[in-house]
Amino acid sequence: MSNTTTTVRPPVVAVMGHIDHGKSTLLDYIRKANVVSTEAGGITQHLSAYEISIPYQGAERRITFLDTPGHAAFTGMRERGATAADIAILVVSAEDGVKAQTIEALNTIRDAKIPYLVAINKIDRPGANIDKAKQMLAEQEVLVEGYGGSIPWVAVSALNGTGINELLESILLVADLEEFTCSPSALAEGLVIESRLDPKRGITATLIIKDGTLKKGQFVVAGSAITTTRMMENFLGASVQEAGPGSPVQLVGFDVLPEVGVPVKVFAKKREAEDYIKEVSTGNDYSVTKGGAVGDKVVPIIIKTDVFGTAEAVEKEIGKMVIEGLHVKIIGRGIGAISENDIRLAQSDKDTIILGFNVALDARARLANEAVGATVETFTIIYKLTEWLEIELEKRRPRIETREIIGTGKVLKTFSQTKDRQVLGCRIESGSLSDGAKVTIIRRDFPITTGRIVELQQAKQKVKEVHEGECGMMVECKNDIAPGDILEAFIFVTK
Repeated sequence: MSNTTTTVRPPVVAVMGHIDHGKSTLLDYIRKANVVSTEAGGITQHLSAYEISIPYQGAERRITFLDTPGHAAFTGMRERGATAADIAILVVSAEDGVKAQTIEALNTIRDAKIPYLVAINKIDRPGANIDKAKQMLAEQEVLVEGYGGSIPWVAVSALNGTGINELLESILLVADLEEFTCSPSALAEGLVIESRLDPKRGITATLIIKDGTLKKGQFVVAGSAITTTRMMENFLGASVQEAGPGSPVQLVGFDVLPEVGVPVKVFAKKREAEDYIKEVSTGNDYSVTKGGAVGDKVVPIIIKTDVFGTAEAVEKEIGKMVIEGLHVKIIGRGIGAISENDIRLAQSDKDTIILGFNVALDARARLANEAVGATVETFTIIYKLTEWLEIELEKRRPRIETREIIGTGKVLKTFSQTKDRQVLGCRIESGSLSDGAKVTIIRRDFPITTGRIVELQQAKQKVKEVHEGECGMMVECKNDIAPGDILEAFIFVTK
């Protein structure tokens, strides 16, 4: 690569921030398309890339945007987005200021060690307060230009387009200062930012080319997955002959599903690509145990989603759940509809849960499950999945029955005895004694037998419970009870 000519590379930009601060609306305005209305729950749930071209200082310049999910459940995908990016935009609402997810996004940007700028959005709203937003950012050690620091910022309205041109120019200014370069004539290198199983076309993956040029007739390796460039499309879905530095490109026909975030290597010959896979491949093991201690009950889980990044996000959410007495073991994870094989895998353990996200049961799986009866649930919104799963795991939690003492009484006098029943006079020592309670009879600190209170009186009146003072009672017991014995009432509690 040292002998190839270098040139300026278009920047790859990650747009990050809180779910409700207008991230997707900002991108909608920039690319003149709409993704929000097609996403369940209004959440952008898949990592995508979009390329634009704008006039800048007398020339056409390209910028690639990564739309990283803003929901808290998609932290893993958001982290991948920042890794793939050269520059980040931290979107902050002029109304709400800094929120918890804003801080998450900020930490991700800092961890990735990439330059960033701030877009203070929603300046068209009646409650907009730009100075307040700057102050809240300063409290997170984000000091913008003109407010004691050097971090670029732009006031924008993603709704009506105010400040968008200035934002794009600021991105290119930061890119020029960073001096991103590439070697277009070299073999392409990049990252996988999305992968999915398309029912009609097979396994597809979206790549960001970070250097070199991807051309028809080459072989692409992503982790342990391999494909040719026979079916290569740009972000609009149009077939292309090549994809240069900074460009997003979709490839169709991988032999296995590439993991999101894995590096991409390109080879001129298939043998070279296969040899490379043999050297670096470590295989996939989805038997991942989440939490728990030795001896805890194991709940197997199978995850099926429409794209790889979502499976990763679901698994991350499961990893956060802590249920006493059990742990979760991911025994399967895949892309596409819940299949008959998934049902058969679940058959080995009645506690297995199959979770589907943006997928359904295929017909054969539905038929197979009529016989197996596995627990299968599908969702389109992540927090609905986690809410349901927490309840379901709680049902499976092993219960422990413990003996709790609810009261004690001291025997003062014994009266009549008929068969197994004795009439006693007692004084309450602690707690309470109630009609029907089970009791342990203790003599000189040693339990000698158990019995049950079958009648209880106080002040010559039948009562259900006595909390203090003296009382009379009839106790059903096989052994004789003597004055001085202690009656210890107890219940069994399941926890």
